[in-house]
Amino acid sequence: MMRNWFNIVSVVGLALAMAGCAPPAPHLALGPDGRPLPVLYRIDPAQQARIEFRVLDRVNALRASAGVRPLAFSPQLTAAAATHARDMAAQDSPSHHGTDGSLPTDRARRAGYRGTALGEAVAETYEPELATIATWMGRADTRDVIIDPQARDLGVAFHQDPSGKIWWTLVVGDGQIRGADDGPAR
Repeated sequence: MMRNWFNIVSVVGLALAMAGCAPPAPHLALGPDGRPLPVLYRIDPAQQARIEFRVLDRVNALRASAGVRPLAFSPQLTAAAATHARDMAAQDSPSHHGTDGSLPTDRARRAGYRGTALGEAVAETYEPELATIATWMGRADTRDVIIDPQARDLGVAFHQDPSGKIWWTLVVGDGQIRGADDGPAR
């Protein structure tokens, strides 16, 4: 009798396992607001170039959907974005103002960008780049930066704190060379 009971329990357990009825997965830790705490997304520094071009590809796909021309990658705007991402981390505050009082146009000029910075999107988050873009697209002010029809160039950078917090900066510029004719950079 005991043996039959053991076989029944074994068969029922096997049937449940095969049916996908497993014990519930552990729940995500919740913060004081009742929302799940962020899952740490650690960026491997070797992935930086891939991340930059993933952002460019995603932004250009969004711009195509909006009927505006694609952006070109700008090393100068990326350098300006990187400086600002580190500066925001040092300030522990997402802001368009640098600790030295600089604005996106100032930082772009210092980095050697020959056009004009038209806009900047910043974020303090634990999210990867594509989630950050989705958040920016959900806000009118940052969506306008990404979809700006006057923009021709893009720079993007991040700084990740040891805690895992990521400081993102995206800058778009008009691609123009300052000079006698103010003609396009290309």
